[in-house]
Amino acid sequence: MALLLGPSGVGLIGIYNSVTDLIVQLAGMGIGTSGVRQIAESTGSKDDLQIAKTTLTLRRTSIFLGAIGMILLFVFRYPICRITFGNTEHTTSLGILSVTLFFGIVSSGQTALIQGIRRIGDLARINIFGSFFGVLFSIPIVYVWGERGIAPFLVIVSGMGILTSWWYARKISIAKISISWKEMALEARTLLGLGLVFMASSLMTMSTIYCIRVIVLRQLGLDAAGLFQASSAIASLYVGFILSAMGADFYPRLTAVASDNVACNRMVNEQAEVSLLLAIPGILATLSFAPYVIQIFYSARFSPAMDILRWEILGILLRVASWPLSFILLAKGKGKIFFYAELSSNMVNISLVFIFLHYFGLPGTGMAFFGLYIFYLILIYSIVHKLSGFTWSASIRRLSMITFAGVIIVFLSVTLLPGLRGTLIGAVVTFILGLYCLNTLHKAVGKEKTQELISRLKSKLHLPTQ
Repeated sequence: MALLLGPSGVGLIGIYNSVTDLIVQLAGMGIGTSGVRQIAESTGSKDDLQIAKTTLTLRRTSIFLGAIGMILLFVFRYPICRITFGNTEHTTSLGILSVTLFFGIVSSGQTALIQGIRRIGDLARINIFGSFFGVLFSIPIVYVWGERGIAPFLVIVSGMGILTSWWYARKISIAKISISWKEMALEARTLLGLGLVFMASSLMTMSTIYCIRVIVLRQLGLDAAGLFQASSAIASLYVGFILSAMGADFYPRLTAVASDNVACNRMVNEQAEVSLLLAIPGILATLSFAPYVIQIFYSARFSPAMDILRWEILGILLRVASWPLSFILLAKGKGKIFFYAELSSNMVNISLVFIFLHYFGLPGTGMAFFGLYIFYLILIYSIVHKLSGFTWSASIRRLSMITFAGVIIVFLSVTLLPGLRGTLIGAVVTFILGLYCLNTLHKAVGKEKTQELISRLKSKLHLPTQ
């Protein structure tokens, strides 16, 4: 797709996605996340009636909210276009994209059911098939229409997403019940009450991403926005698969033991260690081979994104470390604390982008991302330590020291020794630490569990298991 569109087209995709993601979070009211929690609790207590009530309410509410989101974007497409682009050239595309809001919110309701019941394999298949068929059917549109075909392309991708999520959601056996509108309103109040907190947090995050992309677009142009979009996508690609594959199962399990601080902290430590061991080799490899990774996924025209990517990779490592900790707040239902933690982090993020973009140009966005996760890791650790007495295990502290040394060596090598020398040093360190992580993972979780984790990631990546 990047070969057909170039940096400006990729930048346009990023801006469009930011606009739609923002309104999806606003109109969706967080019911996807709250639905997972409610269904997971009902599943844990084996309350089939409550599962059926939550499912029926979730489906009806998501359809209603999806329609609201679609109407919001269509009605306000002109002012949104002016705020985002400074003109009204993209109002038609934003009108077309309003359909993706309906698809996205309804799909989130369907996947919440699948995740809450812990049908992890189905979640992986939804992501794989939805993306594959969406892109497959959309490439001819972009090939013929160029940038004018981006909006229809995104609609088709989201359409394939809702079709695949519906296909797997319908396979789940749910008790057939009939509830009155009053009962559904009471059930919806519970969903939306918890969902509002999640929505506020997600809305802040999406608003921050939107603001940063608009800042880059206004100050440096659409090509720069495309480079920023490309680097962000690559930085989170491998780790995104890991966190998605792990989190789909981790959140429901953690919710089930949230009242037991000892069990909760142990599970978070175990999850953090496994996530780091799986992520570190990929993070180091991306850092070492950044120029080649960019050319493989995009083209030589995106080479300037390398300077952003290297800083973002450092932030991604801290993101992996902090990610399991934030689930303690969600599992315990500490919505207000979670909200204020996210609020402060997003304020820091935008402030750092303003400062670093001014002094360092486009690479400053990557530096800001790194700075954000330094702040966030310190903040979230302090909160959960006070809330549940959480502390890092000895094995994670040891792994962190080894990883920190390896990352510093690779980062300095590829930065100060550009070309083949830096890449070779990075490759050697990546290979050594990769073996160390694999051996440690094998000892920590055992052979069968290691093979299960790798198989789960392969299914997420759509790779053969044998």
